Amino acid sequence: MPVVRRKKPAETEKNSGSESESNINQHVKAEKEREEETIDKKNGRVKENIRKKKKRGWSCVDSCYWLIGFVCTVWWVVVLLYNAMPSSLPQYVTEKITGPMSDPPGLKLKKEGLIAKHPVVFVPGIVTGGLELWEGHQCAEGLFRKRLWGGTFGELYKRPLCWVEHISLDNETGLDPPGIRIRPVTGLVAADYFAPGYFVWAVLIANLARIGYEEKNMYMAAYDWRISFQNTEVRDQTLSRIKSNIESMVATSGEKAVILPHSMGVLYFLHFMKWVEEPAPMGGGGGPDWCSKHIKAVMNIGGPFLGVPKAVSGLFSAEAKDIAVARAIAPGFLDSDLFRFQTLQHVMRTSRSWDSTMSMIPKGGDTIWGDLDWSPEEDYVTSKRRQRDNDTQSERHSATGNLGSQTKSVKYGRIISFGKDVAEAPLSEIERIDFLDAIKGNNVANTTCHDVWTEYHDMGIEGIRAVAEHKVYTAGSILDLLNFVAPKMMARGGAHFSYGIADNLDDPKYKHYKYWSNPLETRLPNAPDMEIYSMYGVGLPTERSYVYKLSPTAECNIPFQIDTSADSEDEDGCLKDGVYHVDGDETVPVLSAGFMCAKGWRGKTRFNPSGSRTYVREYDHSPPANLLEGRGTQSGAHVDIMGNFALIEDILRVAAGATGEDLGGDRVYSDIFKWSEKINLQL
Repeated sequence: MPVVRRKKPAETEKNSGSESESNINQHVKAEKEREEETIDKKNGRVKENIRKKKKRGWSCVDSCYWLIGFVCTVWWVVVLLYNAMPSSLPQYVTEKITGPMSDPPGLKLKKEGLIAKHPVVFVPGIVTGGLELWEGHQCAEGLFRKRLWGGTFGELYKRPLCWVEHISLDNETGLDPPGIRIRPVTGLVAADYFAPGYFVWAVLIANLARIGYEEKNMYMAAYDWRISFQNTEVRDQTLSRIKSNIESMVATSGEKAVILPHSMGVLYFLHFMKWVEEPAPMGGGGGPDWCSKHIKAVMNIGGPFLGVPKAVSGLFSAEAKDIAVARAIAPGFLDSDLFRFQTLQHVMRTSRSWDSTMSMIPKGGDTIWGDLDWSPEEDYVTSKRRQRDNDTQSERHSATGNLGSQTKSVKYGRIISFGKDVAEAPLSEIERIDFLDAIKGNNVANTTCHDVWTEYHDMGIEGIRAVAEHKVYTAGSILDLLNFVAPKMMARGGAHFSYGIADNLDDPKYKHYKYWSNPLETRLPNAPDMEIYSMYGVGLPTERSYVYKLSPTAECNIPFQIDTSADSEDEDGCLKDGVYHVDGDETVPVLSAGFMCAKGWRGKTRFNPSGSRTYVREYDHSPPANLLEGRGTQSGAHVDIMGNFALIEDILRVAAGATGEDLGGDRVYSDIFKWSEKINLQL
């Protein structure tokens, strides 16, 4: 019989332990193999994704953030380096390139012995004055008395939707939305610089200081440029504060004040001069001779007396020349298909809540701006810059060097045309339909495109098509157009502004404040010794009329846009990127800036019954010689002109006691007198 050997208990336990340990080791090894396999798969997927991304190449979404960051970084580095360099370095380099620089006007006139005499009042224009927060919603926590407009615009980058919510006004009242209070910054710092390194009034203030001016005889008439002119008094008593400050400075110095309005500030001060003499409660109660007693001269800089076509394109499609070009270069960036921020819709909703923008809609209708077949500047064509003639008196009567040989007149009176062919066609060849009878109706934008609401969403597709099929609009029909596409906005604006020509200025209706900022519907004060200057830049292409098209995504975006594909056939043509240009300062055409002082107020007219002396002073644009010269000392651009040495010298001389005749009277480079004579206006 076989012998069966029985295992001892200890040996049995030992073998069992070995088997268990072997199983565990095998399990651990299997787990490691699975983990390594999983890691290899993940690494493979990562490598595949990297390979795909490399293959995909440039992406707008990936790169736009880097581009914005790069531009901002470069800007701040340049500003830092510019402020860190020795103050004499830019002048040293410039003199090495262009020869010795002339003294700043303040230093030059100080050497001549001129000293401060008349108090000076600055009246800033639209957007150049700072605005600060006094009360806001929860998203604006910690921003009490911080600038929301002007300065670094830091909050625009940090919390853009909150910023838009606070900077906009109530769409029904045109005043503060509930729970929000934004007020103008006060003092000279309100508008000396718009942003770091970008001066507005700072250069002029510094030159005035050189001949003895300081804050006791300089005053910044800051106001909330977003709201209507009369509402600045209703809400903030701004007009009353301007009145009391002028009275105080005149009483202290014993001299009348010199007023320096810029851009929209020109219209604001025109309103003030009527308000201050009208009896309360609508007016300031200063009496009919207040301006005569307190004002030596009103030196209007870049004044849009008769409005600007740029205001029409801004209200109609939230565009101007530069925005239209940017939109053409990057079609999605400003619309709602990139980042879903709907930039232009926000711009439109916000700007249409600012009643002040409606003060710059063209005034005077077809009489001033031209009709479908005629305009005062119809013979203007662009050409090479002419040489500056030192004999300005002869230039006044022969300033036609900028016209060149005329081959084809441009129909500038057609402020908006749908299509280049419509802008150029004879009137008899244009088939138009009446858009005012079109049936409006809500479109689907709010539910399908996630759009920001604008009044276009209440028009419907039929209303939008009817506007386009009307084909062409002049200054006379622009008001009908804006009333059709933005009735709420125009209802507010119509209560504060008017755009016509008065038949009879003795009509009691013209005592209403809505007419006071329109020089064609109000009289200058009874102040025969007061001087009125129109000072503006020339020699720069300035927007005059537009070629439009329907947006390809009209249901989701703003339905109309400037057609940037429309250009002149010849090199010297005045149509570029869908915009017709005339002479001006890039913002205000010569016609608007110069007509009133060239003709409307020249001598004793029904708009200037006391015969206040008027002067036209033009500043021919010359670009800076090099980058270190900054924005230049001979610029004629709308804001940069505030650093123009010739303009500053004129202002300082008048502030020190000179008259318009002492300056040499008119100085004209454009055809403003020729164009003014073409306008058939009863004077």
